[in-house]
Amino acid sequence: MLSVSRTFLTQAKRSFHSSSAAYLKVGDCIPNVEVQGSSPAETYKAGELLGDKKRAILFGVPGAFTPGCTKSHLPGYIKQANDLKAKGVDFVACVSVNDAFVMNAWGESVGNKGEVKLLADPAGGLAKALDLNFDATGVLGNHRYKRFAAVVENGVVKQLFVEPDNTGLNVSLVENVIKHL
Repeated sequence: MLSVSRTFLTQAKRSFHSSSAAYLKVGDCIPNVEVQGSSPAETYKAGELLGDKKRAILFGVPGAFTPGCTKSHLPGYIKQANDLKAKGVDFVACVSVNDAFVMNAWGESVGNKGEVKLLADPAGGLAKALDLNFDATGVLGNHRYKRFAAVVENGVVKQLFVEPDNTGLNVSLVENVIKHL
């Protein structure tokens, strides 16, 4: 796994491109773009899904089964689910440019028992609508989510944490989000 991580990071430095920040911001509503749940037949409009939640966290990752997402990001939100509930968070969702089957397998592999709702964005439509996508074709084959976390209340973004280098593991980790709730 270490050699995969080094290869990923080396390629990431060469291939990930960032653009000027014009992405989702505090005060914006989550757009009603379709995402998938546990299968392609289980679909949700992201804005509606988060619109009826008093306080939710939506976090995005570059890809299921990638090293940082699998070791730290998703497991952190799963482990801290009770702490998030104690802070008034009633829903946590993770979104990635992957298909629903990959997202489910990934969740099972890290022990997700429903603490985090996994959402598939197979064509990257929500990532594009949020302007939180970046070109990862050199490593992951297509555009992917920048690593981010958003605190959403009734469908409106109240706080937003976007990794400045797209893939870092600093501002979007659950430990950082909890500090700001």
